Amino acid sequence: MYSILKKEITSYLSSLVAYVTIGVFLIVLGLFLWVFPDSSILDYGYAGLDSLFSTAPYLFMFLIPAITMRSLAEERREGTFELLLTRPLTDWQIVLGKYLASLLLVLFALLPTLVYYYSVYVLGNPQGNIDTGAVIGSYIGLFLLGAVFCAIGLFASSISKNQIIAFTIAVFLCFFFYSGFDSLSQILSLQNLTLEDLGITEHYQSVSRGVLDTRDLAYFIILSAAFIWLTIFILLKQRQKKLINTAFLSTLGIMLLLAAVSIRMFTRFDFTKEKRYTISPISRQIMGTLTGPVKVTVYLKGDDFPGGFKRLQRATRDMLIDLQAYSHGNLQFKLVNPLAGVSEEQQTAVIDTLESKGIAPTNLSVKTDNGLTQKIIFPAAMVSAGSRDIPVSLLQNRIGLSDDEVLNNSIQNLEYAFSSAIKKVTSGGKPEIGFTEGHNELTDVQLNDAMRSLADGYAVGRVDLKTIPFDGLQKISLLIIPKPDKPFTELEKFKLDQYIMRGGKVVWTIDQVSAELDSLQKHGDEEMAFPKQLNLDDQLFVYGVRINYDLIADISCAQIPVSTGNVGGQAQIQMVPWLFYPILMPLSKHPVVKNLDGIKSEFISTIDTLAIKNVTKTVLLASSPYNKRLNAPKMLSLEALEQEPNPKEFQSTPKTVAVLLEGKFASDFLNRPAPEGLTEHIDPLTESKPTKMIVISDGDVFKNNVAADGSPYPLGYDQYTRQNYGNKNLLLNIADYMTDDSGLIALRTKEIQIRLLARARIRSEKLYWQLINTVAPLCIVLIFAIFQHYMRKRKYAR
Repeated sequence: MYSILKKEITSYLSSLVAYVTIGVFLIVLGLFLWVFPDSSILDYGYAGLDSLFSTAPYLFMFLIPAITMRSLAEERREGTFELLLTRPLTDWQIVLGKYLASLLLVLFALLPTLVYYYSVYVLGNPQGNIDTGAVIGSYIGLFLLGAVFCAIGLFASSISKNQIIAFTIAVFLCFFFYSGFDSLSQILSLQNLTLEDLGITEHYQSVSRGVLDTRDLAYFIILSAAFIWLTIFILLKQRQKKLINTAFLSTLGIMLLLAAVSIRMFTRFDFTKEKRYTISPISRQIMGTLTGPVKVTVYLKGDDFPGGFKRLQRATRDMLIDLQAYSHGNLQFKLVNPLAGVSEEQQTAVIDTLESKGIAPTNLSVKTDNGLTQKIIFPAAMVSAGSRDIPVSLLQNRIGLSDDEVLNNSIQNLEYAFSSAIKKVTSGGKPEIGFTEGHNELTDVQLNDAMRSLADGYAVGRVDLKTIPFDGLQKISLLIIPKPDKPFTELEKFKLDQYIMRGGKVVWTIDQVSAELDSLQKHGDEEMAFPKQLNLDDQLFVYGVRINYDLIADISCAQIPVSTGNVGGQAQIQMVPWLFYPILMPLSKHPVVKNLDGIKSEFISTIDTLAIKNVTKTVLLASSPYNKRLNAPKMLSLEALEQEPNPKEFQSTPKTVAVLLEGKFASDFLNRPAPEGLTEHIDPLTESKPTKMIVISDGDVFKNNVAADGSPYPLGYDQYTRQNYGNKNLLLNIADYMTDDSGLIALRTKEIQIRLLARARIRSEKLYWQLINTVAPLCIVLIFAIFQHYMRKRKYAR
């Protein structure tokens, strides 16, 4: 076999055809990766070789058949194959020798592409900002693809004596096995069959990311072995020899055994530096316990996206592939463009339909030959199981971050977003979440979007502490107290306390100071802000917090509309900053607030935390460093809007406004008798089970604005500035964190390093790097050709 291998490589590299073929391959590849803008690494902007591993397969479809077409066809046409059979060589040795020679030639053609790795390494920002492990893993995937194509090419060469026919057959078979099964699966009558699994694309895309799944490895080995087996079968049949023998049966048996074992037992090797394709045990457990089909429809499909959105699109597909690997075939997904083939007149109806389902559109600027054009895209997905649907937002916006940072945060959040949605859509019973009422809390209209958003995964309703039986209260997984305005009775406090003692979880959103902008505008632009009497101070103090009777004025704030006069009988409205509407930028790495957009607040107060045994405290939200604390009572006036705030007066340490408490809490009714009016038997506990609560010094944080006609706006949406804040995501994260003890929300702490190219350097040196990466690989091949010719001439000149 070694002699055949040596002979094939020597004869091939001694011909001009070999170098021309490899040279054309490298030229075309270089143009696609470094010159053509649609697939250019320089225009993509990220330090990676993704374009190489997505483009190379299509060039392999021509390169490898060109290498293999002469392997057997030329031997049979010139009659030298019979001479090989006179040697002490078996058919297996001859075929494997030629196969390995072809595979080595493919590796030889790939070696010059290491110049691309060097270029990206140098152009990284900072230099060297490339994931070498991912590149190595992707090259392994490309090698496995080459191994299959070599086997296909060798088979095509065995069935014809004409090299051109062998080349044509090999190209067709390579294309069919790479893309044909995907096309067949789109036929209506075959949509229920998983034909994609039979095609190479499904397996290559998984490996080309830098993740080696043993099932994909087994697929490539089996497919290569199958075509080698068929090649030998053809050769034996042409010579009219016995077709069925021990070697044939043994090979077939090994392939079937390998296929069976790979399906039942598999493991994955993640070569990436951050192990970004390694699915967490929590997600694997969720996928492994799926009992029925779950379908995910991703609406982010398109070829003309900028580099960042291409990366998000690819990352979304990759995440779903990874989750699918552990779902035992129960998770299916597809990428669609909802506006594809839709006329402009029908687009509005399609957009309205998707928005009603929670799929929000985004306007995207796309570069074209005529400049920038606006394109409507849908960076979202819909997770469906049975009759239940849950929308998933793929884009995690955040004020103050660059587009690259926003997209990177979005990619980091994908595993949590999909795993959480799949768990909710497949769970049998929903956890119960109750919003208290009976103390002038926020109304149903003001909580409309909060309750509607939670309803996808929870059973949501209102709870009156006066009337609800304690047994019923204990069934509630999370209790939210949304801006009470009347004092709690001792009986209500006792129920709350004992609910917490038994492991109940509470979110307190409390306004300690009575101040409303609507009231301020109705009462002559001036009003007194005074402390509320809610009768909760002692209870919160025992649990470890104190909400102070003050207000925070913050230069980092939202704007409000103010009338500045009349012109032509019409009021002139101007948006001005209102210091008492701070925008809270989450800086904590806690999963509840990590990477959230700014949180809009109204008339917030400071929070002090107290040293309580067995209770840990985590600050979730705080004001900016440019704030000022005002004690209540305080006269508030809209006339202050006319004065520019002095930054020197607003320099202060950030003030805590939201805190998470976790641990075992002491009872507020320790050494106290049960309150009067208790009509049911409740055994008082003096210390709680391990539980948690969140205290936010803003009662309006989960309130949606209401239009003049009484219709609610989405939570976190400012109708005046048309700005979306992170209030809704904060609520959803809190609900997930407080009700799910599996630790699923911890996936939001996942970190993926953003790897960018030095764009300023690319702009100034673009032509240089294009020449380097199109010419240097050719020079490497040319130098080798000259050296090989010199050595051959020197050897045979003796």
